[in-house]
Amino acid sequence: MRIAMIGGGYVGLVSGACLADIGHEVCVTETDTRRFTALCEGKMPIYEPGLEVIVERNTKLGRLRFNNHLEGELRDVDAVFLAVGTPSRRGDGHADLTYVFRAAEQIAEVLTRSTVLVTKSTVPVGTGRKLVARMAELRPDLRIDIASNPEFLREGSAIEDFMRPDRVVIGSDSAHARDVLNRIYGALNLPDDSLLFTGIESAELIKYAANAFLALKISFINEIADLCEKVGADVQHVAHGIGLDQRIGPKFLTPGPGYGGSCFPKDTQALMRIAQEAGAPLRLVETVVSVNDARKAGMAGRIIAHCEGSVRGKRIAVLGLTFKPETDDMRDAPSISIVHRLIAEGAQVRAFDPVGAEQAAMLLPETVCYGADIAETVADADVLVIVTEWDAFRAIPAEWLRSTMRGTVVVDLRNIFDKAAMLAAGFTYHSIGRAAGYPAVLTKAPAQAGYREPLALAAH
Repeated sequence: MRIAMIGGGYVGLVSGACLADIGHEVCVTETDTRRFTALCEGKMPIYEPGLEVIVERNTKLGRLRFNNHLEGELRDVDAVFLAVGTPSRRGDGHADLTYVFRAAEQIAEVLTRSTVLVTKSTVPVGTGRKLVARMAELRPDLRIDIASNPEFLREGSAIEDFMRPDRVVIGSDSAHARDVLNRIYGALNLPDDSLLFTGIESAELIKYAANAFLALKISFINEIADLCEKVGADVQHVAHGIGLDQRIGPKFLTPGPGYGGSCFPKDTQALMRIAQEAGAPLRLVETVVSVNDARKAGMAGRIIAHCEGSVRGKRIAVLGLTFKPETDDMRDAPSISIVHRLIAEGAQVRAFDPVGAEQAAMLLPETVCYGADIAETVADADVLVIVTEWDAFRAIPAEWLRSTMRGTVVVDLRNIFDKAAMLAAGFTYHSIGRAAGYPAVLTKAPAQAGYREPLALAAH
């Protein structure tokens, strides 16, 4: 089928490339000059494992192409996907729909035939209905069916998530729209129970509700971790124990410095506003947002407390800057508030992230130094802070680390190290939800042999 994808950002580019990879003809329209130029040169404007290979393969096959204008691209298309940004609106937390309606109006101007307009962007409940009315107003001569098809892509695992999804949600009142989307996704050969057809409002709310629930799980285990530290329990044991309950499950029960990224912060904020305006406030979600904001703000204070109340003049090595591994996304990353506070308190910060340093440099103070690799970053450091749990960091041998650092303080905000090994190496080791003097981990840390390659890992 012929598909137009409006927006070449994370969602649009991944979705467009994957749709082409399963056999459709896709044109991705991107108006940002820098991003469009990069795509035309075969350079990925985002870091996502496997994406470059899929884009290159399908551009060579002629199934995927890029453009920076709509004129001529919407002729004879079976569906137009809207995958533009919906950032939090400054001041009130609402999702900013400026780009959505601007794109829809531009689409209406150049359409030459009836089609299906699909919102891939995360939009508040009611947006689909507004699009129905707006398109009918702008193009009463054409049949433009509206559908909601929210994305559930995890950064770092987006290709796998698209090709083998837990579910594909299609919300529309139009039998034609449902049929078109059914044929588009039919190439994935999904089980019948993976394809969910709903009304527009239900599809829009499913996306927000799913992200809010996952954010709740993260905040819950973070608070349990704080309790574990007070009572002498080990949060990893607790998380494993409750995760074995099939009604709960083990995912998103890993404690840390708080959630960030492109989805959870803005989607929980937007859902709060939607609920408040509907007269059905979501107190749990409101509390989750408050708890997470406080946690990220308080992480630097925790580090300072572990440094006997002051970091002035100390060399602090920070490993990991992006909000999660396998992405270069720095949006709402906990590292931002942590590094800013440490610098403000007089610390000398040297940081390393395998792929996120370039993005981080635009958000962090100019005084931050960036190491070329792990070894350069931790050399002669007084304090080591783990912020993002990249696999390369997990394999760092405790003895090597002790011989490389000048100081002995390690603050592990992701619990990636074996506590017993760190203590045996002579470190003053602090982690999340694991009180001093109690068993460290439920399972053994990764083998530390063959570490030379991760040590030399440099930023991409």
